[in-house]
Amino acid sequence: MRFITCFPVYTSIFFLVCLLSSYGPAPALSQIQQPADSLTIQHLIRQIETFQASSAVQFGTVALSVRRVRDGEEFIGYNARLSLPSASTLKLITTATALAVLGPNYTYTTALEYDGIIKDSVLTGNLYIRGTGDPSLGSWRFPTYYDLPALLKSWSEAIQAAGIRRIQGIVVGDASLYDDLTTPSTWPFGDLGNYYGASLSALTINENLFRVFFRPGKSVSAPASVLRTDPSLPYLSFRNTVTTDAANTGDQVNIYGAPFMNQQWLTGKVPLGEPANEFSVKGSLPDPAFFAAYALQNQLIQDNITISSPPISLGGGLPTTIASVGKRTTLNQHKSPLLTELVQQTNFQSINLYAEALLRTTALTLNKTVRSTDASVEALTTFWKNKGVAIDGFRIRDGSGLSTVGALTADNMTGILSVMGREKTFPQFYETIPVVGQSGTVRSLARGTAAAGNIRAKSGSIEGVRAYAGYFTAIDGERMSFCVLVNKFTPGQNRAVTNELEKIFVGLVGLAGK
Repeated sequence: MRFITCFPVYTSIFFLVCLLSSYGPAPALSQIQQPADSLTIQHLIRQIETFQASSAVQFGTVALSVRRVRDGEEFIGYNARLSLPSASTLKLITTATALAVLGPNYTYTTALEYDGIIKDSVLTGNLYIRGTGDPSLGSWRFPTYYDLPALLKSWSEAIQAAGIRRIQGIVVGDASLYDDLTTPSTWPFGDLGNYYGASLSALTINENLFRVFFRPGKSVSAPASVLRTDPSLPYLSFRNTVTTDAANTGDQVNIYGAPFMNQQWLTGKVPLGEPANEFSVKGSLPDPAFFAAYALQNQLIQDNITISSPPISLGGGLPTTIASVGKRTTLNQHKSPLLTELVQQTNFQSINLYAEALLRTTALTLNKTVRSTDASVEALTTFWKNKGVAIDGFRIRDGSGLSTVGALTADNMTGILSVMGREKTFPQFYETIPVVGQSGTVRSLARGTAAAGNIRAKSGSIEGVRAYAGYFTAIDGERMSFCVLVNKFTPGQNRAVTNELEKIFVGLVGLAGK
């Protein structure tokens, strides 16, 4: 028999039935005075048991935890203390910690600086772009902030305004705030060259993204050629084995690369007959800080500013050193959007890079000695442990959930979400979570049901894993936290898993929380 933990009164009824049975026939549960909601809970648990026994998950695991937010009381715990992969639901914990520690109005500042002296329009010294971990620098997602072309132009204008027409020195992408290899060690190698596996840098730019454009062949199985990249990256080289597939088959390309390596392998297929006879795929910049310096140097050359040396990058574990020429002077400071805006994009669009950036920034704020992803995870774990959350089984390995060996329990998740529900920054956090049936990565889920519009949830999906976590409002108005994890479901059963999860969502919103 599978162990099920329900709320205390229902458990007491169960033992009462067992006790009475020793004196004669046991009455049916419906004949016993019981909470009005116990039948709803029983129905939901039977539904989960049926799901667990189904062909979709019979060789895997379904876990569910439901808690009342105002006091953390657990209502349902089904396999809730088994450590399972969280996928991107982990971003809820990362972003909640960031808001609780940094505050909703926190912003990053990226500085354009120089050392040396300016005389007769010549800077004898170096130009620096000093990053502080902003994941949104140069991003297209925020209309009131600079995208990459506008950002580069603003920096060039600041340099020209300082009277500089020639730089007798180096343009430096300074990512030295993080002196470790910032890519989590447990990320799959096959993810690293792709946009969703973009490595973090203290000087992230354009979300560390580039596009590679292919020209499909004229027939299925014909080779596809590389046309260009955007932005231009002449220092990258590609080994291309991509071929052409049937029309409308979508993106099947995988990019194999590694941090600080300027050769990448392109494998897979692109579809035949695309508009303009080209098809683009998103890849990750191997050294974002170098690209920032390279792109600025190109902009300056376009604006008739000459530079004596090629660009370089600092930080990220690279051994490069540079002879500074005195104290740095600030030419320009670029502010990021507010933390609430960054968190909303993280949770709505499930951006791994943003989550890793927020993990590192939050950890450094909690503990100035943090120097690695592992130490950052430890700082986050300690933060919630000190707030009374049970962290047994909490074995995360990054801030985004991309790690395939990271795990947590459904109980860990609802414990943290319930405590967060009593933090002063909870109202801002709540608004950053997508609404089922309406927005973000859950906008297509449970449409036309009672769950649509009543559950705020972050989705998570990696191979063999489907997960959701967040909040819902019970029928009596109580706010509840929940987490459902499905691990190692049967390949090809995605639709069946989705259907069952939608039924669980409907069951959740039918609960009463008092």
